[in-house]
Amino acid sequence: MIKKQCLGLIAALCCSTVFGIHAANAAETGVILKPDQLRVDAFNDAKVVGTVNKNDAVEIVNKKGAWLQIKSNGKTGWVRLLTVKRNNAGSSNVAGMVGVATGRSGTGKVVSTTGIRGLSAEDLKTAQFNESETKKLESYTVNAEEAKQFAASAGLNSRSYPYFTGGAQ
Repeated sequence: MIKKQCLGLIAALCCSTVFGIHAANAAETGVILKPDQLRVDAFNDAKVVGTVNKNDAVEIVNKKGAWLQIKSNGKTGWVRLLTVKRNNAGSSNVAGMVGVATGRSGTGKVVSTTGIRGLSAEDLKTAQFNESETKKLESYTVNAEEAKQFAASAGLNSRSYPYFTGGAQ
């Protein structure tokens, strides 16, 4: 099994090297999902160098943690990762090829996650989809009426809050 994965990985890397050089050099693009500020660095308190508006087309230059460095309207700066919807064109890379070679792409059964306490990087790399445990987890779901009854029995009350539109900058 491991030999097949290694051979698949080597084949994918060779194909990406021979046939995909232009894709690796092509800039990844995206679209702004919500208005945001362009910052000089990937920090909330970094100096603002411009703004982007919803539906602006951008070129993705770099990624650092939960931030993307983008070019838009002649300016370059950093925005939060969730501000940008990445386009599929130009997003092929070695990681994508590795996903295909290892079977971790396109199955719909693999979940990507970060920040899991108690699991090592190796645990996450070797994780396997477990259908019976997933069904067991899904069996704990309740409908809205059951949730309301549970909340009422615990003395919990429903409250509505206005949408949060911003905070201290």
